[in-house]
Amino acid sequence: MQTILGGEFEAGLASLANRLATHPNKHADPQSEPLISLARLNFQIPDRQDLPPLDRYASLRLPDGTSRIAGYTESSRGCKHLCRHCPIVPVYNGAFRIVAKEIVLEDIRRQIKAGAQHITFGDPDFFNGVGHAIPLIESLRKEFPHLTYDATIKIEHLRKHENQIAKLRDTNCLFITSAVESIDDAVLENLAKNHTRKDFEHVLRAFRAQNLPLQPTFVPFSPWTTLDSYNDLLDFLAANDLIENVAPIQLAIRLLIPAGSRLFDLPDIQNLAGPFDEKALAHPWQHPDPSVDKLCEAVQQIVHTGEKLNRTRHQIFARIQEAARRAAGLDQLTKSEALPLLAARATIPYVTEPWYC
Repeated sequence: MQTILGGEFEAGLASLANRLATHPNKHADPQSEPLISLARLNFQIPDRQDLPPLDRYASLRLPDGTSRIAGYTESSRGCKHLCRHCPIVPVYNGAFRIVAKEIVLEDIRRQIKAGAQHITFGDPDFFNGVGHAIPLIESLRKEFPHLTYDATIKIEHLRKHENQIAKLRDTNCLFITSAVESIDDAVLENLAKNHTRKDFEHVLRAFRAQNLPLQPTFVPFSPWTTLDSYNDLLDFLAANDLIENVAPIQLAIRLLIPAGSRLFDLPDIQNLAGPFDEKALAHPWQHPDPSVDKLCEAVQQIVHTGEKLNRTRHQIFARIQEAARRAAGLDQLTKSEALPLLAARATIPYVTEPWYC
């Protein structure tokens, strides 16, 4: 038998360890621990002593070509929001848990002693509890003035708390990741993202006014994608000078339909999704237009090959754009219209392990 622990898993994990230690021959019995727990736990400081050294994990790359050792922590769990495509929602269903400020700070202190020079906040949304997040980063800046960090925040929250963007910058935030998902308002409504294309454009301008990079992420291949809309996305990124801000894999991501997904609220998904695949941990689906799935496969191959050959984001983007225009029957860009192939060095900071949603 297998044991699956979701949500606030620590109590279940301790129970499992105790059960196996007490009854080692009963490992095949059905689990007694809840599959999903939303219990309010008394969070403890994580003990990371037996983990591999931090330099074995993803690192931070800076525009000057140098890198920093990165650590990771969470100041909250779960999410207040119910975005239809999000895999967190079937587990937490709007529940949100705060990790006490001093627990988070002590976790970071220990990681700094272990060599961390940058911290990634892995919260599903750092501004779910903005009244918790702001005092936390203020304390972090005061205690460790040279430590940098990054976090993930919804466009909806960045628009609502626009006055805090300067605070992020002034407390050594290097960039914010935001799950934009689409520039098509109809798709955004299907995904229940609670923002529009205009909201995204507004937040992008606000970030640039504060000289803080925004790294948007996307789900460009969904049942509502067309060849034209995919080309529109690429044109938007090029026109808004966002190519360096978007990891190439973000242009290849296909909509994931997890078990219990709120996507099944939509008739389109009810009619399209197949039975749950336990190996893939998702409901399989095929696009009504096979040429869109074919383009998705081509883009995935371009990204895989490009990263293997250490091509720049601009170089990979140019190849994706060429494939997308060809698939849509559009004329290829002329040399004067084509993007310049910049030097291999990135122009914004980024973590070497791509962000997925």
